[in-house]
Amino acid sequence: MPAARPSRTWTLVLAVAGGLLMRLAFPDPGWWPAAFVGIALLYLALRRDSARWNALVGLVWGLAFYPLLITWADDAVGLVPWLALSLACSGYVALFGAAWSWARRGEAVRRSRGWQLVVFPLVWVAVEELLAFWPFGGFPWGRLAFSQADSTLLAFVSWGGVPLLSALVCVVGVLLGQGAAALRQANLLGASVAGVAALLVVLAGVLVPTPTSAQEGTLAVGAVQGNVPGQGLDAFGEREAVLDNHLAGTYALLDQVEPGDLDLVLWPENGTDIDPQADERAAGLIDDAAQAVDAPMLVGTVQYPETGGRYNTSVLWEPEQGVVASYTKQHPAPFAEYIPLRGVARMFSSAVDLVTRDMLPGDEPGYIPLESSRLGRTVGIGTVICFEVAYDEVVRSAVRAGGEILVVQTNNATFGWSDESVQQLAMSRVRAVEHGRATVQISTVGVSAVIQPNGAVTQRTELFTADQMVARLPLRTSQTWATRLGSWPAWAIDVLAVCAVVAGAVGAARTRGTDRGERA
Repeated sequence: MPAARPSRTWTLVLAVAGGLLMRLAFPDPGWWPAAFVGIALLYLALRRDSARWNALVGLVWGLAFYPLLITWADDAVGLVPWLALSLACSGYVALFGAAWSWARRGEAVRRSRGWQLVVFPLVWVAVEELLAFWPFGGFPWGRLAFSQADSTLLAFVSWGGVPLLSALVCVVGVLLGQGAAALRQANLLGASVAGVAALLVVLAGVLVPTPTSAQEGTLAVGAVQGNVPGQGLDAFGEREAVLDNHLAGTYALLDQVEPGDLDLVLWPENGTDIDPQADERAAGLIDDAAQAVDAPMLVGTVQYPETGGRYNTSVLWEPEQGVVASYTKQHPAPFAEYIPLRGVARMFSSAVDLVTRDMLPGDEPGYIPLESSRLGRTVGIGTVICFEVAYDEVVRSAVRAGGEILVVQTNNATFGWSDESVQQLAMSRVRAVEHGRATVQISTVGVSAVIQPNGAVTQRTELFTADQMVARLPLRTSQTWATRLGSWPAWAIDVLAVCAVVAGAVGAARTRGTDRGERA
């Protein structure tokens, strides 16, 4: 017997509850099992047949989730842009609601819980991938995988990347939803089977190996969180203050190590507010610090070419030599580092005029070759800058180019005391496991951390403090399946999801509306 359809009011209640629980799955507080319940409630809320209604349900779920997830956007750019971004992201959940309605109308999916268990995650991940790509390069911040940094499922990300991890969160959520529906029908056997299956999926991750041992030696690194004199848009208001703070932090490393003990010193994105390649005084100060610790330094800076625009750049500074290698951010943040549709954007926020020179994208992977005299070889440093950690291809290309560790250089000063920094740290942890690389997230103001290849955090700083970390990182050169497969899992999911939606739509055209009963 088909399950009775829930009332419209009840579906909206489920949607709100599901979105709120999903927010709790992300840092802070990071209660990762809440993601399963959030998806389960969305699955139950979408049991009515109307694609239009389910689009509304998806929108409501998204509006209960995204504004609370990205409150830091309000801190950084203001109320209207925050609400606009939240609404845009919620629109993708609305799209998912409609797409799932069409996909479920296919004969096999409509009548089989097993097929629903497969198709629901496929459609969800395909919509996640679309949001991560379009428009303006996408905004992948709320992908389900990024809620699972502490989850037993995390190890699976090394097999199929973020798409697989998000899909598994959906699988567990659908199983819980199916179990709840079966329980409502007094089908104790069905509810028990679904519950046990969900538990087995969650526990299966402990069987997936996540090697952490060094394969090509270790790298001794010092990381400097210098702090800034202010917060928000005024964080860089005092010329040279940020540079001075990071210089002081570099000298402070000598309280923990002797000169020459470190192979590399890491500064964050915008670690210097003055371009040392254009300012002799800044260059001299940085070189003095590099000579004092007797180690090369990876320094985040901004370059202003004569042709206009600017570049967000990370430069490798060798003592007494200067810049020997560099990486330029490939994925500047739209409406923050550059302003698309500036005339239209100005109608919503005058803050767009604070960006007087648009940031230009780099076109090379985040790979920095470090010549190590101690190891007697070139060590590959994979580096990404700030929000780039959220983009699969940017991080993957750094590892494929030869990165033996990952460095996430970021500047979180404009986001105040919000959860942005710890959400970014969760992404860095997922990336460490995805590619099997020790990772350092280094921020101007925190949270900075040292992360092992299995995602474990071994050192961590607090927000808006000056601090330093010293660590010996395992160098690894083998590639995980996720690194090797690249974007293929995502493309396969996209194709299968489109096929499911199209097949369902075609099937619906052949089925009378009175026969479109939902199966739980």
